[in-house]
Amino acid sequence: MQSTDTELAIAAVQAGMDVVRAMSGEQLERTQKGAADFATAADIDAERAIRSVLRAGRENDTIEGEELGKSGGTGSRVWLVDPLCGTRNFASGAGDYCTNVALCFAGSPTISAVGDPRRGLIYWTDGENAAVRNEDVDMPLSPSAKNRIIELNADEPWDVAASSLLRDRGLREWMTPRVSATTLALAWVAAGRRAAYVNDGDLRGSVHFAAGIALCQGAGCIVTDLRGDDIGTGVGLIIAADHDVHGELRHRISSLGVL
Repeated sequence: MQSTDTELAIAAVQAGMDVVRAMSGEQLERTQKGAADFATAADIDAERAIRSVLRAGRENDTIEGEELGKSGGTGSRVWLVDPLCGTRNFASGAGDYCTNVALCFAGSPTISAVGDPRRGLIYWTDGENAAVRNEDVDMPLSPSAKNRIIELNADEPWDVAASSLLRDRGLREWMTPRVSATTLALAWVAAGRRAAYVNDGDLRGSVHFAAGIALCQGAGCIVTDLRGDDIGTGVGLIIAADHDVHGELRHRISSLGVL
C-alpha cells in the first residue's frame, strides 16, 4: 500500500500508462460514445488498471472515471480518473495524450498526477509542491512564459473564447497559439513549456481537467475563470505562467466580447 495519497496517485497513473504504452500502435476496438467521440480498448483497460491501484490503496474512497463511471464510498474523498486524454491522437498514432488522476476533497482537486506515456514522465502535486518524475528523479516544476506559446482548446462544443482568440491578429503578434487536443497541455504550462492555456467550458468536476488544474495550482500558476474569478464559477478557464500573461489574456478576451 502506498504511504501517501500523492504516491498512490503516481502509482495509479503509472499503472494506466503501462497499459496505454503496451497497446500503442495496435488496431484497437472502438466504442462509440457520441457522434464525434469514442473510446478505445486502451481507454477502458487503462481505467481498470488505475481503479485497481486506487481501490487497493484506499478501499473506502469514491472513484469516478471517464469510461466506467462512479463507484465506491460516500465521503468527501473522490478520485477523478481520465485514463487516456487525447484518445483521437492516440488512435491515429500522431499527437500527444496523457493519463490523469486527481484526488478531490469536498469537490476541490488538490492532489494529482498526470502521466505522459510517450515520454515516460509523470507530473505530480501534493497540493503544495509540484514536480515531474523521470524514472526515480523528481524535478520541481517552474512555470515560465519565455516560450511565448499559448494553448487553446478546440474540442466540441467549439470553444468560443479560443476561436475568437485564434482570429485575433494582435494575439498572434504577441504569442503563438497552439491546439494539441489533450489536457497534457496543462502540465506543459506548469512545466514552463507553454505560457498559458484557455478554455471556455464549464470544467467543474471534470475528470479531464481536475488533475491538470490541481497540478498548475501546485506549481504556482495563475488559475482563474475567464473573468479572473474563482474557477468554481464554471465560466471557463485561464491558466497562465505569470500575472502579466494572465492580465493580457483577460484584457483580450474581454475586448473580444465573448463573455
